[in-house]
Amino acid sequence: QVQLVESGGGSVQAGASLSLSCVASRRMFTNNAMAWFRQVPGKETEFVASIDWRGGSTQYTDSVKGRFTISRENAKNALYLQMNSLTPEDTAVYRCAASRYSRGGSNRSDYNYWGQGTQVTVSS
Repeated sequence: QVQLVESGGGSVQAGASLSLSCVASRRMFTNNAMAWFRQVPGKETEFVASIDWRGGSTQYTDSVKGRFTISRENAKNALYLQMNSLTPEDTAVYRCAASRYSRGGSNRSDYNYWGQGTQVTVSS
């Protein structure tokens, strides 16, 4: 069974930075796009960023453009999200996900493996 395990969340002040990591339990995502989503209780899961299988194409939701950077290291089965200039609106559980496809995107149904998530809390 494949597992995705996130780490790097925490509680910070507005304006701070955090770096999230997601590691797969075994090598199988070399040809698959990956993404970060976030969840706030009572709200729909929101797309944050995606990256294609080679790491050459990325997509971001508008609210994080210029602040967040998604990257991956296929040799380490790892996905990253560098988050800068955090605001209270970024508070959520962040989950990584692996796609069925090689291209990225914001469609949740494209992703068939999900991590449990890591909490990010930003206070003002």
